[in-house]
Amino acid sequence: MHIEDVRNYCMAKKGVTEEFPFDEVTLVFKVMGKMFVLSGLEHIPAAINLKCDPERSAELREQYDGSITGAFHMNKLHWNTLVLQDLPPQLIIELIDHSYDLVVSKMTKKLRAELENLE
Repeated sequence: MHIEDVRNYCMAKKGVTEEFPFDEVTLVFKVMGKMFVLSGLEHIPAAINLKCDPERSAELREQYDGSITGAFHMNKLHWNTLVLQDLPPQLIIELIDHSYDLVVSKMTKKLRAELENLE
């Protein structure tokens, strides 16, 4: 899966925006202003950071040793780095959805209601 595919998938999700809040090479996707995907565009091979349930993170890191690791410069309990070329596209999609859902689940009721009302 290429980073362009990740971008297209993320941008099709409800309430998602993209920005470069840190520098000109770190692309961040946010749902209602909350980060759920981060990618350093200069990294080769391409990789993304995703939020993940801590128990699931441990399982994924063990199963995909080296291809899914604790996210550099982020809370390694809650964030993983995925090397895109090493993983099946369906798994990447599933984990993007998981990250999005985790972030939405932690939003206030008001923010979740605003998200639901978007067209």
